[in-house]
Amino acid sequence: MKYGIAMFPSKKLQDLANSYRMRYDPHYALIPPHLTLKASFELSDGEIDKVSEKLNQIAKNHQPLHVQISKVSSFQPVNNTIYFKVDSSPELMNLHKNLQEELPGNEEYAFVPHITIGQKLSNDEHSDVFGQLRMLGINHEEIIDRFHLLYQLDNGAWTVYETYHLGKE
Repeated sequence: MKYGIAMFPSKKLQDLANSYRMRYDPHYALIPPHLTLKASFELSDGEIDKVSEKLNQIAKNHQPLHVQISKVSSFQPVNNTIYFKVDSSPELMNLHKNLQEELPGNEEYAFVPHITIGQKLSNDEHSDVFGQLRMLGINHEEIIDRFHLLYQLDNGAWTVYETYHLGKE
């Protein structure tokens, strides 16, 4: 089964992201706005308990994260994804690194903390939409105190398997 690790931002930020995702993200109905910490990886049913225990330990060893979003950016020319850029911090990078070291699967791309607001756009549509959205003055800060182990359903949607609270025994 396919699993992944993500953090969900506050409802306020999810609502803002969804106001764009409804129009520009074909995955809008498959998963709420999120910050991916570990891209999808495969696990068998027999491996999940061991992985869950590792995730509990990782969560205990990391404190809640201060997250700041200061602009809209894009992955073009690699792909036509538009996103809220999450400013990198040593705490976020350490959590990501720890998850990479402890869990199976390799990353396809370098880790760029972000929350997707549009993807799979044509070149012209990407140019138009990104041109408008990068003018947005976005300045959002919050504390995120948990991450989630998600699994993918047969219809492609993702749902939470378990939640891990940062810094908690």
